[in-house]
Amino acid sequence: MLPKDLTRDIINRLASIQGQLAGIGKMLKESKDPEQILVQFKAAQKGLDRANYLLLDEVYRKALAIKIVHTTEACPGDCGNEHKLESIRRQFPALELDELTSKMKEISEIEKRIARHANGPDQ
Repeated sequence: MLPKDLTRDIINRLASIQGQLAGIGKMLKESKDPEQILVQFKAAQKGLDRANYLLLDEVYRKALAIKIVHTTEACPGDCGNEHKLESIRRQFPALELDELTSKMKEISEIEKRIARHANGPDQ
């Protein structure tokens, strides 16, 4: 479930975008200057991109937080990845969206190494 303030923000952005799209429709019906119409299209696209970014950021951030906790709990203290896990945990609050995906891959690799460590060297 998404936080209520994020949901409210996205809904408000979508309402604004709907207004922009209605305005674009009206401008087209009135044969307004194509350059003005293009400006409105760009503004609507920017608003949609921002709403999408907010949603993805929340989803990815939550998924990474869960993975960090799970992987940290799986590391018994001698799994060989303690320093990397701590580094990711410290960086977490300031990570940008593009960094979240790379950290998700990184933590998944650590998770695999910990699983191999727990199963012994023959596994």
